[in-house]
Amino acid sequence: MSFSKWVLAILVFWSALHPVIGQCAQSSADVSASKELKDSARKEILGPRSDDMRENYVIGIGDLLSVSIYGEGDMAAPSPAGNAAAGNPAAGAKSDAMSSIEVRVDGQISLKHIGDVRAVGMTLTQLADYLKKLYAPIFDNPTVTTVLVRSNSSRYVVMGKVVKSGAYPLTVQLSLVEAIARCEGFNEWSSRKVTVIRKDVHAQDAEMFKNNTLDFDYDDFLKGKDLQKNIDVQSGDVIVVH
Repeated sequence: MSFSKWVLAILVFWSALHPVIGQCAQSSADVSASKELKDSARKEILGPRSDDMRENYVIGIGDLLSVSIYGEGDMAAPSPAGNAAAGNPAAGAKSDAMSSIEVRVDGQISLKHIGDVRAVGMTLTQLADYLKKLYAPIFDNPTVTTVLVRSNSSRYVVMGKVVKSGAYPLTVQLSLVEAIARCEGFNEWSSRKVTVIRKDVHAQDAEMFKNNTLDFDYDDFLKGKDLQKNIDVQSGDVIVVH
């Protein structure tokens, strides 16, 4: 096995051991450690690297969430199908399992006691803080927890000469090389040259992206060249493998 294939095999193995993990948040009013304390402690531990971490996940259409209140349980509004099954004792039995709430195309979710609530565009913490205010007239000082069960809105696309092309969810910080490893690497016809197409390029990345595209050579990367081009993948990126 060549050195480059050996490296790619290691990355594929790493990707298999690190599946996409759901995220969760609790209302910031119920957390004793302030954001300032958390930020300063993180910088102390991680140093400058802490500033490079991915921003908080922003809820989008199609995402699956769960919402609960401490002591009250799941706040997902029952579906019409669930109401129709109320005559069945088994269907009507109380369950400790959390229900997944899909963010609809109108950007809203349906919750017990407060009805439809717009969730799109908020982070999980912002949504928890928002719901705490909405539930305050109903429950005494409610502790709201929001969980990202599955991301369906934040995704990137890999196409071209890879083993498994397609759209992939993006809920963890992921480099370009890791994204290629996640789709099981290059196929036998690949030149191992990659083009990343990005709609919105941040100012700090403008030098690498020309006309919203970045060219990446995997063989050069293995030789230690242009390491800065192994960028973090962003939602909406299209990765074309030649």
